[in-house]
Amino acid sequence: MTLPSSISRRPSAIVALDVPTMSSARALVDRLEDTADFFKVGLQLYTAEGPRVVEWLRGIEKRVFLDLKLHDIPNTVRGAAQSAASLGVELLTVHAVGGEAMLRAAVEGGGATGILAVTVLTSMTQGELEAARGYAVSSVSDEVLRLARAADVVGAHGIVCAGSEVADVRAAHGDRLRTLVPGIRLGGSPTHDQARVMTPHEAVAAGASYVVIGRTVTAADDPAGAMRQVMAELEG
Repeated sequence: MTLPSSISRRPSAIVALDVPTMSSARALVDRLEDTADFFKVGLQLYTAEGPRVVEWLRGIEKRVFLDLKLHDIPNTVRGAAQSAASLGVELLTVHAVGGEAMLRAAVEGGGATGILAVTVLTSMTQGELEAARGYAVSSVSDEVLRLARAADVVGAHGIVCAGSEVADVRAAHGDRLRTLVPGIRLGGSPTHDQARVMTPHEAVAAGASYVVIGRTVTAADDPAGAMRQVMAELEG
């Protein structure tokens, strides 16, 4: 597996398989036809099906982003990252608030798997962030940048942040840190439980490296058609 050496003009599009079973994941991948080859496996599906869902996706030559947001002692996270790497996972998330030692352990254990440090969840407002942290922050962007610095120090592949923070991260870290942006929505789509969202076109303009496409495609009547619309915006 070879990770990109620099940020490309168009972000890589990742479809979220936020479904409860292997059979529903298979059905969604089938409905997307040939419009997607990079998929996110998150906590819901991985908890239900375990490594076999990753093995199935790799077996049909799909790229896998394992979004488990690991947060534990360094030795445990190192071992989990090693396990993810052995499955052929391309990207793996860990929580940046786990600290520098934990982030470094993830990078060491991940090997060729790119470690992405989750900064501030896109579902959180500044008020919710402050309540969770227990202290005031000057802005969500400043907190993202604080956590991004730790990811950069240990050589992480990148971070997870909202699209509104991408420009600040790129200004501070250039191509050293890739940015993965969840909460991508086509114009007019509902935001659901996301607080900080962005359209595919806006993600390109911001310079995102990866975008995660969820319910704006997976809940559409025609997922393949919606995905083609997303890709047209990313290319346009």
